Amino acid sequence: MDDPSVALPGGADPARRTRELRRAHAAFTQDGRVEAPVRAVIARSWRRCARARVSPECTPRLELAGAELRAYREQHPLARVLPLFRDLVGAFAADGAHLLAVCDARGSLLWVEGEPATMRRAEGLGFVPGARWAETAMGTNAPGTAVALGEPVQVFGAEHFSRRVHPWTCAAAPVRDPRTGRLLGAVDVTGGDWLAHPHSLAFVRAVACAAEARLALLDPAPPAPGEGLPVPADCLTALGRDEALLTGGGREVRLGRRHSEIMALLAHHPEGLSGEELAIALYEDESVSPVTLRAEMSRLRGLLGSRAPLSRPYRTAAPLAADFTAVTRHLASGAVSAALARYPGPLLPASTAPGVVRLRRRIEEQARAAVIARADPGLLTDWVCSPWGAEDADVWRALAAALPAAGRTAALARVRAIDAELAAPPREVPGRGRTAPEGSTGGGLPTPAAARAPRGRATYRQPARP
Repeated sequence: MDDPSVALPGGADPARRTRELRRAHAAFTQDGRVEAPVRAVIARSWRRCARARVSPECTPRLELAGAELRAYREQHPLARVLPLFRDLVGAFAADGAHLLAVCDARGSLLWVEGEPATMRRAEGLGFVPGARWAETAMGTNAPGTAVALGEPVQVFGAEHFSRRVHPWTCAAAPVRDPRTGRLLGAVDVTGGDWLAHPHSLAFVRAVACAAEARLALLDPAPPAPGEGLPVPADCLTALGRDEALLTGGGREVRLGRRHSEIMALLAHHPEGLSGEELAIALYEDESVSPVTLRAEMSRLRGLLGSRAPLSRPYRTAAPLAADFTAVTRHLASGAVSAALARYPGPLLPASTAPGVVRLRRRIEEQARAAVIARADPGLLTDWVCSPWGAEDADVWRALAAALPAAGRTAALARVRAIDAELAAPPREVPGRGRTAPEGSTGGGLPTPAAARAPRGRATYRQPARP
């Protein structure tokens, strides 16, 4: 089966795929239809672009130039790994028909470098340092979409939302602070059709990982609170809770669900979010008026006073620690046991805000992958005995493999039971006819509990400890 993260399936003809994508792009921009062969990640991005009212004829806006751009780049954390980017990306494409680009967490380009003729073409497009290439400004593109999702992405030709960018193909991966998990920006490789190869996506992932490892060496983790550094003034507790707690200044404030989502998103984006970006991250309904967000922020200011978020862009008034950033920091450093000890459950599990859902899924999948990779029976047992991991067949399989042969029976039996339950047909209920399997509604839509479970797994059942 083809990897859906790869833009051009193996053996596909680039010219034919380009024609198909251009027809699909025209169908979407004319009447909102998504047609084959548009990948799911691109279709979701196009819908976000439409919600943000991005035009397919958009042109980039230059936000920084001259001395202001130089000063911003010099103080940016990714400046310290720019030599690494140059070494690795330069060696990747010796023929020169590519560009290296690095953007910040808001999708603004910091550096664009490459062969002079390719650079001139990019300049004509507006793909230059200081230009804003966020999804909300330039539509679907690898660096902008990578920072929007917090995940690596490859964009081929007419998958770009802006028609001006259709001749290009790019692959980008986000780079995070290894201590806090905070998004710093993305590294991107841009060029021709040949970049649609799976290797280019794997390559930018590897470059991003190398950059994070270098940053960890350059800036080791600070001492824990109580070991010489002051504790941050405010802390957000949002894991395993539908309503977050904000503590600091001698107060503890329980936030409502929408305010919990706002503070979690701003804690994750200390660089700030524009009103459009925050609205897209909060609301599933694309027709929500900007007035709705301003009203929520006004109520939040009334609740928090001087500790309330600032505006233009929306950002926290002071550094805000969050329990989920502590978990990602431990995972980044390989301290899986410490990460699980601080992980009481998924981030705001009842939230359906798109930005929170993406962040929740990423944190859980990072933790889950780390537990499986460690292959420690104790950690695996802790995961499957948690409410969120009770029905995780993959972790049960890993546990069975990690246990001595004589102790695998219970774990293997649990795997068979989960597989059988997932394959079971709808149940008959007297007087009601056939009903959908547990965890869904009759119309095929997930219930709230099923919606917040990781894909392919049920949730919140407590099994016996193996």
